[in-house]
Amino acid sequence: MFDAWYATAMLAMESQKVIELRMVKLAWGGLAGQVEAQRMVSEKIGAALEATGTLLGGGTPEAVIDRYREHVRNNVARLSTPADDHPAGH
Repeated sequence: MFDAWYATAMLAMESQKVIELRMVKLAWGGLAGQVEAQRMVSEKIGAALEATGTLLGGGTPEAVIDRYREHVRNNVARLSTPADDHPAGH
């Protein structure tokens, strides 16, 4: 019981970094911002379908949370990588 609560709390905290990084990318706008907005929506849909499949297949809510945390880690790594999608010095 405590493990599920802890994993959920960690997911909530870890997700804040993705939100921060995405907001910066969206604020810069341009093609990179547009691509990120589209990616964000498609990821949400994909994650919902994946979670549904896990639960319908007999998986646990904890398994869904663990998988969401993997997605969050991947997004933090991807969004933290410097990119040349905005002018230097800005």
